[in-house]
Amino acid sequence: MAKGFDPAELMNQARKMKDQMAKVQEGLKERVVEADAGGGLVQVFVNGGTEVVGIKIKPEAVDPDDLGMLEDLIMVAINAGIEKANALSEAEMGKITGGMGGLF
Repeated sequence: MAKGFDPAELMNQARKMKDQMAKVQEGLKERVVEADAGGGLVQVFVNGGTEVVGIKIKPEAVDPDDLGMLEDLIMVAINAGIEKANALSEAEMGKITGGMGGLF
C-alpha cells in the first residue's frame, strides 16, 4: 500500500463527486439548447436531459403535397438538438470528473 493512501478518503471523494454529478444532471434539465433545420424552418428545443421541450415550425415549411420533407426537417432538428444537449452535458460533467467520466 502506498504511503499516505487513505481508502476512506478516496471513498469520501467519490461520494462527493457523485453528489456533484447528480446536482449537475438536475441543473441540466433546466438548461435548453436550440437546433434548427431547413435554414430555421423547423426549430427544436432540447433540455440538458435530452428531452424535447419545444418545437416551432414556420408556416412555409408545411407543404401538404410534401409532408415527407417536413418530417425529415423535424428529425434532423431533433437529432441536432440531442447532439447539442449531449455536448452540453459532457462539458458540464467534465468540469467535475476532469475527464474521468467513464469511471462513474
